[in-house]
Amino acid sequence: MMNREKNLEFNENTGEPNNVPLLIDRVAPIKNAPIPSVRRLPLYLRLLRDYRSEGQRVVSCTQMAADLRFDPTQVRKDLALTGVSGRPKVGYVVDELIDAIEEFLGWKNPVEAALVGVGSLGTALLGYDFSHHGVRIEGAFDVAPEKIGTVVHGREVYPLGYLKSFIAQRHIPLGILTVPAHAAQSVAEMMVEGGVRALWNFSHAPLHLPSHVLVERADFSASLAVLTRALVLGIFPNQSKIPNKEET
Repeated sequence: MMNREKNLEFNENTGEPNNVPLLIDRVAPIKNAPIPSVRRLPLYLRLLRDYRSEGQRVVSCTQMAADLRFDPTQVRKDLALTGVSGRPKVGYVVDELIDAIEEFLGWKNPVEAALVGVGSLGTALLGYDFSHHGVRIEGAFDVAPEKIGTVVHGREVYPLGYLKSFIAQRHIPLGILTVPAHAAQSVAEMMVEGGVRALWNFSHAPLHLPSHVLVERADFSASLAVLTRALVLGIFPNQSKIPNKEET
């Protein structure tokens, strides 16, 4: 990724660009933001963090759109949801835009989560640092006797019977389900009874929960289907059809 800052001079003492306000203009962020836009914000955030690590201090919607292959107008609209507006012919101060997106997503102060199902997927999630994504997994639970009491990526695995009290005592708002489909509904109900208000469901089972509980289903098969279908048809972007062996 190339640094595309042009004709910008920076203050030697503060490190900030000259003639650019230290604070971006902000209005109240949009509360009922479109879900597709919310899903794109982490992509912008990741890109902005890359810019910052490369020493870039100012960025335009045009540059972000080009690097992500998005429409610049869509990028501008998405960023506006956070209450931020860029400066004409200057763009956005990278640090301020990162701060605005993190605040909008609620990622500045990670929420605690409890994970149930310490199999292959659960173990992988426990090993991932979600703190930069607004989540900190505090507890891991399973029903397998051989797993209970073991330590996985720094977290002791507790028996499922402790789940409700753990959630209630620590006021855990988020539950992560990595259990087989047949167990998903009952475990989800336990989480809700303990006080969980949102669930990240990695099982393929549909959950029937009270309307006040938010459920986000992580479905690997849906995104994989897009790829396998394209491979079957031999159709890809900017190419009508990939010739098969008989056609070459």
